[in-house]
Amino acid sequence: QVALKKMPLCKRSRKELVVNEIRIMKENRHPNIVNYIDSYLVDEDLWLVMEYVDGGTLTSVLVQVFIEERMIAAISKE
Repeated sequence: QVALKKMPLCKRSRKELVVNEIRIMKENRHPNIVNYIDSYLVDEDLWLVMEYVDGGTLTSVLVQVFIEERMIAAISKE
């Protein structure tokens, strides 16, 4: 199983940021980070193939769960 992240390129004014994000994801692999697998250009969208992690997006978790600042700092440090 994989997860797809669809990124509409027509809405991106700075496409070099997307390229930089892909480069960083390709170069960095860690068991605590969702890993990049591949990417494809489909029409006007860039599809990023990522490792699937159950539980939803980070944004959806952060909206639903209150985390104290010290915990956020500890998670960010790791």
